Amino acid sequence: MNDLTLARQTMLNHHLLDRGIEDERVLAAMERVPREEFVAEQARDHAYDDRPLPIEEGQTISQPYIVAFMAQAAAVREGDRVLEIGAGSGYGAAVLGQLAARVDTIERIESLAASAAKRMSRLDYDNVRVHAADGTRGLRELAPFDAIIVTAAGPAVPDALREQLAIGGRLVIPVERRYGHQQLVLVTREDDGSFTERDLLGVAFVPLVGEHGYRGATRSE
Repeated sequence: MNDLTLARQTMLNHHLLDRGIEDERVLAAMERVPREEFVAEQARDHAYDDRPLPIEEGQTISQPYIVAFMAQAAAVREGDRVLEIGAGSGYGAAVLGQLAARVDTIERIESLAASAAKRMSRLDYDNVRVHAADGTRGLRELAPFDAIIVTAAGPAVPDALREQLAIGGRLVIPVERRYGHQQLVLVTREDDGSFTERDLLGVAFVPLVGEHGYRGATRSE
């Protein structure tokens, strides 16, 4: 057993199972996707540490626990169509692609979107499509989605994303309740078309930048 394989098992047993990730499909997806392929070269030896790690363009990849927690909270099923906002290097989308029929992921930084798309092709994740666009607008032309996962924190849940949920759909998004305090929120579209919200846990994400989020890379811009 090499060091990365051992580290991956440690991630599964201690960072996920011991912290309440119980969905067997999510655990299997986290085991299958090689996180070392989605981080900067200098961070490969730490790929399964439970912390954010650097990727291109000064961005980071989310810690494994948060990736697994969001996938579990979204209750992604085998036949689902999923939208992810904030592709980064593509790791979260690759995990979701193990759970769903199709994943569309949006990245606002074009160079990141291009490299993520190449990575998906190289690793044969052929049910994942990467789009370079403003993720806060969603992908209206491909809606509705059974699940939407947002990997950056907005000032509120964008209406544009709510409206792209299918009936019964789940939206998982970090929201800044007050400055410096974020909550991961689960939004569900009920049978009558109304929406319910439930706070899940405190988190720390980068700002959600775009038309229906923050207008700059920081809250003050």
